[in-house]
Amino acid sequence: MPHSKTKRNSKSPYQIQVLDRALALLDALSQQGPDLALGEISQLLKLHKSTAHRLIMVLERHRLLERNYRTGRYRLGLKLFELGTKAVSQLDLREQARPFLERVVLETGETVHLCIYDDGEVVYVDKIEPARSVRLASSVGRRNPAYCTAVGKAIMAFLPEAQVEDAVKKHGLQPLTRKTVSTLVELKAELDQIRERGYAIDDEENEEGVSCVGAVVRGFDGEPVAAISVSGPTFRLGKEKVDMIARSVIAAADGLSRQLGFVANSDVEEDKQPKLNQLQLANR
Repeated sequence: MPHSKTKRNSKSPYQIQVLDRALALLDALSQQGPDLALGEISQLLKLHKSTAHRLIMVLERHRLLERNYRTGRYRLGLKLFELGTKAVSQLDLREQARPFLERVVLETGETVHLCIYDDGEVVYVDKIEPARSVRLASSVGRRNPAYCTAVGKAIMAFLPEAQVEDAVKKHGLQPLTRKTVSTLVELKAELDQIRERGYAIDDEENEEGVSCVGAVVRGFDGEPVAAISVSGPTFRLGKEKVDMIARSVIAAADGLSRQLGFVANSDVEEDKQPKLNQLQLANR
């Protein structure tokens, strides 16, 4: 006699019940794994062993489950990884990011960019401007060096050190302004600060008279996938406004990261809170 929780619902087709059970089995493995025996699966789902075994055989045939033939225990299959990877790659990053960018524009009254990293450079994939007369002359599709932009440094701070070094070797550290970082040692020290406080600053390093504040967006695997920044004329980005901008940008980047599947533990989240009293935009 089936357990009451698995009794067929006369209002639902049998196929739906089977699908619900299969999904519950996968969820049990993800929560209680990394691997489970048939008896454990049967107990967790409150199913007879014969019913659980039939579900397992179907899921194993489709590579959603794998059996360890030495122990007889089951674990999640690589097909789930393939499907998850494809699902993430098919996300329209711009579409996902738009509500966050729009909120930052409303909160800050400055131009907001969404950028991705490409081998030592950043590519501007979206931009929203405020309704004001003095705006920035930036455009979607434009490229800039990563080492002297807030978005670029925000991403580089979470890349492997070897990848940062390779980017510097390839592109160099050309001084675009008198404030551009000029050595790898200086760049690494700044990346350390960015990881600690949770945001990056471009204090007229890429263009005279323009300042930016940026924060990294991370994917489901914790890797940096993009960055969000607020840019504006330096005369408008005084200390009191940068404090507010940093909070807004971090909140947007963290929100988009969570939407893309990134889950940070509480320690990481606490460490990423902006330490705004350390910010000295004009005297770095």
